[in-house]
Amino acid sequence: MDDVPGFEARRAALRMCDAVLRRGETLDRAGGAANGLPAPADRALARAIAAETLRWLVDLDSLIDSATNQRLPDDAKPRAVLRLMLVQWLRLGVPPHAVIATALPLLVGGPKRLAHGVFSTLAKQGAALPAFPTLPEAVAERWGEHARTIAQGLAEPPPLDLVLREPAETALWAERLGGVSLLPGHIRLPRGTPIEDLAGFGEGAWWVQDLAASLPARLLGAGANGKGGRRVLDLCAAPGGKTLQLASAGWQVTALDISDKRLERVRQNLARTNLSADVIAADALVWEPPEAFDAILLDAPCTATGTCRRHPDVLHRIFPRQIAEMAQLQTRMLARAAGWLSPGGRLVYAVCSLEPEEGDGIVPPPSLVRDPIESGELPDFLMPTPDGTLRTDPGMLPQAGGLDGFTIARWRAA
Repeated sequence: MDDVPGFEARRAALRMCDAVLRRGETLDRAGGAANGLPAPADRALARAIAAETLRWLVDLDSLIDSATNQRLPDDAKPRAVLRLMLVQWLRLGVPPHAVIATALPLLVGGPKRLAHGVFSTLAKQGAALPAFPTLPEAVAERWGEHARTIAQGLAEPPPLDLVLREPAETALWAERLGGVSLLPGHIRLPRGTPIEDLAGFGEGAWWVQDLAASLPARLLGAGANGKGGRRVLDLCAAPGGKTLQLASAGWQVTALDISDKRLERVRQNLARTNLSADVIAADALVWEPPEAFDAILLDAPCTATGTCRRHPDVLHRIFPRQIAEMAQLQTRMLARAAGWLSPGGRLVYAVCSLEPEEGDGIVPPPSLVRDPIESGELPDFLMPTPDGTLRTDPGMLPQAGGLDGFTIARWRAA
């Protein structure tokens, strides 16, 4: 069946979903299943099918169950193939006859007639998905009263966000790129344009970074103090957006991450943007700095459930065990980082997680005192909590494409 046009992309998408749902892999890692496809368009299609299947999984299963007399097991291959068939028709606009021609070969030697019958029944009925995805029950319970608004923000993949090296040029680049600016130094574009094809890429005028992800570095302010850049540690720096922000704001940056492989992307972007930082591959739990820092940005390792707009796999592979493990790690890293601050130095803690255990549940060491985030430091569409913490989630800013979910807190060394 390899000669059926489009078959290989569908087979790769099936393997990607299986890797996420059965083995708990990230969608990025599972995307290796598409690496052997020769055409970039086929690789993009496989990723889109897999991502949209995971985004709408609960609702796809509800449709399948409505058209079967006996419920298919969750791990049954016909269910997996039907999910892909339905999402191509209902989300990607593939005509039903093309869906059938490219997907049924995935069931070679299996119950093709069953899958064909279920799909045809739903197509004749004019089946439809709801206005926004239904969250898995366990996820909805964890997110409580915010679950519905978060789910509303998941209906579409996110737009493309760019952070400018020179915020003063915001209006110029918004016009040149055909985007909109939601705050100085930030441009938002419709998704789908290849990054390398955009004006300004080669000259390093910008880098890709979600608007919410750009806020922690902004909350450290400018690095220059009249005597040159103050020293800042970007802890867990890869993939590097915050390092670039801090360097462009005049800080003398040390970018530390445990993965030298991931730091290679940081080095590439520093070279492309003509910015500088001291890049170090080391484990923050054993590394010792040579001197104290004026500021530290701890973008801590986390479950990343706040990135569910672009990484819907987190809806299906993150459970209480992973949340608890991450919270323990975050507490240890915060305690170590606190000891590396100069007197009066600032520390910003951030996680791209929607789990309370990784945000409000993290207790700082006694050496840190709260440095509340003020409303005047934030865009007009965001407000801190009464205690000076900032929280964002995918349900915010719906008219402009939403935000990733973050919890951000700030302290000073006592």
